[in-house]
Formats: sequence, C-alpha cells, structure tokens
Amino acid sequence: MHTMTIQQGRSKGPNSNIIELLKQHDILPTAQRVQIAETLFSKMQHVSAEQLLEQVTARGYSISRATVYNTLSLFADKGLVNPVVIDADRLLYDTNNKPHFHFYNEDTGELMDIDAEAIEIECIPGLPENTVLSNVDIVLRLHQVDVH
Repeated sequence: MHTMTIQQGRSKGPNSNIIELLKQHDILPTAQRVQIAETLFSKMQHVSAEQLLEQVTARGYSISRATVYNTLSLFADKGLVNPVVIDADRLLYDTNNKPHFHFYNEDTGELMDIDAEAIEIECIPGLPENTVLSNVDIVLRLHQVDVH
C-alpha cells in the first residue's frame, strides 16, 4: 500500500504536492483531478462520491457528478483511496491507506477507523489454487442503544 503525505505551502505552490502525488500513481493531473484530489486529501476522511461533490462545490469548483465518480474510481484503481463497501447502495472512499479496519454505525452512518493491531485474525482457510490473499476488509456494524 502507498502511504500519503501531503505538505502544503512549499515554494512550488499549493497544488505541487497534489500534482506530484497523482504523477507518482500514474495519474494524469488534469485540472479537475487536482481539484478533486485537493479536496479529498485536505483531511483524513471516509466520503461518498456525493459528499465529495458537495465539498468540491463548496470550495468553488465546478465539476460534474460523473467526473467525481470517474475520478474516485480511478483513484481507487491506482491505490490512492480505499473503497469501503457498506452495502449494495453505499460505497465510501477512505483516504487512510495504512492497514486498518472499520466500525460502521448503522444508525448514524458514521464510519470509524480501527487500528489493524486491535484485531487478530488467527486462521485463514486454505486459499483456492493459483490465488494469493490481497486484502482483508473487516467492517464491524454497530447500533445505538438507549442508556437510561
């Protein structure tokens, strides 16, 4: 997995680190991709395509919904973000590329990171022939409880 460090404010300009990050992942840094990446990587977050579109628009950028979806898909394919499937209708993109798992609160929709060291996987069944394990996704689903 790739780790991501973005430092703003160097003499090359605020976009230079984003442009370099995209180039390092073999992504052509078009103006719209840079704007999306700037917004996406401004903080660690779990974000849907629709939420990212809102954030991009709030920053004053004019980018189509299709461009946001396509760019997120490209970023996921190139290893910049990790897609987290919540259910058949909900896909979030995670800017944290370090190994980790998730808590998902089904009542609030909040996705929270769990350090990979906090969960032990003791046994993995034999893999089918000619395959290797590429990733393990764990999402622990939670419900709020009333405490009286």
